[in-house]
Amino acid sequence: MWEIFVAVVLGIVEGLTEFAPVSSTGHMIIFDDLLFQSKELFGQQVANTFKIVIQLGSILAVVIIFRERFLSLLGLKKETTKEKQTKLKLSQVFVGLLPAGIFGLLFEDYIDEHLFSINTVLIGLVVGAFLMIAADFVQKKRTVTTETVDKITYKQALMVGLIQCLSLWPGFSRSGSTISGGVMLGMNHRTASDFTFIMAVPIMAGASGLSLLKNWEYFTLDALPFFIAGFISAFIVALISIKFFLALINKVKLVPFAIYRIVLAAVIYFVFL
Repeated sequence: MWEIFVAVVLGIVEGLTEFAPVSSTGHMIIFDDLLFQSKELFGQQVANTFKIVIQLGSILAVVIIFRERFLSLLGLKKETTKEKQTKLKLSQVFVGLLPAGIFGLLFEDYIDEHLFSINTVLIGLVVGAFLMIAADFVQKKRTVTTETVDKITYKQALMVGLIQCLSLWPGFSRSGSTISGGVMLGMNHRTASDFTFIMAVPIMAGASGLSLLKNWEYFTLDALPFFIAGFISAFIVALISIKFFLALINKVKLVPFAIYRIVLAAVIYFVFL
C-alpha cells in the first residue's frame, strides 16, 4: 500500500504541475528525493522512468480537452478548404517539435544520469523564472500579433521549438519555456499555452515510449500497480488543472508563477540543503 500511496501522490504532483509553468519533473524530483525515495522501491532506472511515464496520464487529459483540435490536425474532422487553409497545420507542430526532439535523443542518456537531482532542478527553477519575467516584460513593450494558434507562423513555431530545448534541463519547465518563447514572439498567453499543450502530446508520448523501451528489462509485475496508480491520478488531476490554468493564464500571466518558482527554490535550498 505504501508503493500505491507514493505513486498516487507523485501522480497528483504531476497532474497539478505538468502544464503550469513550474516544472512537473522538477516537482516530482523534489517530492520524491525529499519525501519518498521511490528508487528504494524498484531501483533508480524504474524510478526515473516512472517520472516520465506517468506523464502519459497528463497527455491523455490534453487529448481529451483538445480532441477537436487534434482531429483537425490529423484531417479527421470535416472542414471546408478555406477552414483547412486558415487552421494550424500538423507541419507547423512538427517544426516546433523538431529541435527538442533532436536534442532530446542526443542527450537523453546524459540527462538521465547527471541531471535528475535536486541541485539541477533548483538551477532550472530560478533561471526559468527569470526567462518568464523577461517574457512578460517584453510583451508590455510590443503589440500582440498572434491571438489564436491558427495565426501561428512557421517561423514562430521553429523559434518556440528552439526555446523549448531549454526544458530538457529538469526544473526549467516545458510549458514555462515554450509559453515564454511564444509570448516574446508576439503571441498572447492563451495562444502560447494552447500551442504548448498541443506540442506536448507527441513529445511527451515519444519520451515516455523511448524510456519504456530503454528500461523494459528493469520492469517487473510488482511495479505494474505502481505505474497504473500514478497514471490514473495524473490523468484525473491534469484534466481539472488544465481547464483551470487555461482560464487563468491570460489574466495572471507569467510573473506570479515565476515568483512561486523562486520562492520554492529558496525554501528547498535553505531548509533542506
